[in-house]
Amino acid sequence: DSALRTPHSAFPPKGRLLGVDLGTVRTGLAVCDPDRRLASALETYTRRGPAIDAAYFRKLAAAERAVGWVVGLAILMNGDEGPKAKECRAFGKWLAEATGLPVAFHDERCTTAAAESFLWDAGLTHKMRKERRDRVAAQLILQAFLDAGCPPG
Repeated sequence: DSALRTPHSAFPPKGRLLGVDLGTVRTGLAVCDPDRRLASALETYTRRGPAIDAAYFRKLAAAERAVGWVVGLAILMNGDEGPKAKECRAFGKWLAEATGLPVAFHDERCTTAAAESFLWDAGLTHKMRKERRDRVAAQLILQAFLDAGCPPG
């Protein structure tokens, strides 16, 4: 759905993308290979404030040689955008400004629940699931974006 994404002309045809599962406190992060075939969970970042967060995301993008971001967009089950989607869009705008990299949005419905299910099936304890849930959700968002052929290339 084109309403979920910014135009992809800003993304180069190849290069690593970083996936983001935005949370109020913790933000899950994932990365894909330069050919954009496979997303991998990366880490969970605890938000600290705009200046510190901006420095962190700039450093992460440089370390991963990223060419863009894919931010999960919290769409309601009926397909509408609620307050959380507005937060995601505002964060994406801020992230683009903070890092100078283009941002696309991708529907993240059910990714946290799916991540929890995968981690439960792996036999992880509650504490271990909590530590990994956000980055696995980011991985699922980024992989779904890649699997949908977004961006084309």
